[in-house]
Amino acid sequence: MTLTFYHNPRCGKSRAALALLEERGAKPTVVRYLETPPDAATLDRILRALGREPRALMRKQEEPYEALGLEDPKKSRQELIRAMVENPILIERPILVAGSGASIRAAVGRPPEAVLDLI
Repeated sequence: MTLTFYHNPRCGKSRAALALLEERGAKPTVVRYLETPPDAATLDRILRALGREPRALMRKQEEPYEALGLEDPKKSRQELIRAMVENPILIERPILVAGSGASIRAAVGRPPEAVLDLI
């Protein structure tokens, strides 16, 4: 099974989730999403796999959230996703994606153990 782990090495939860995966023999492809953010289509697929709308995966305490007016309920799903792609600091982490193409499953590692459901 293909595993992709969207990781921020400066985040303790992200490091802990990756360690849990590795302890169990999982070898995910690690994507440092701040350096290489997912494109809009990928982020949309991840959101759908999570069963979440964009704001539910946003770090609202980050500066771009307020600066871009992302709390505005008139912002469309596409506008919110674009803001996350252009400002990946807004994306909650870590995220583990299992599978590929249209049939993916995903989990946010908060708490870190949540990613274990996918392996």
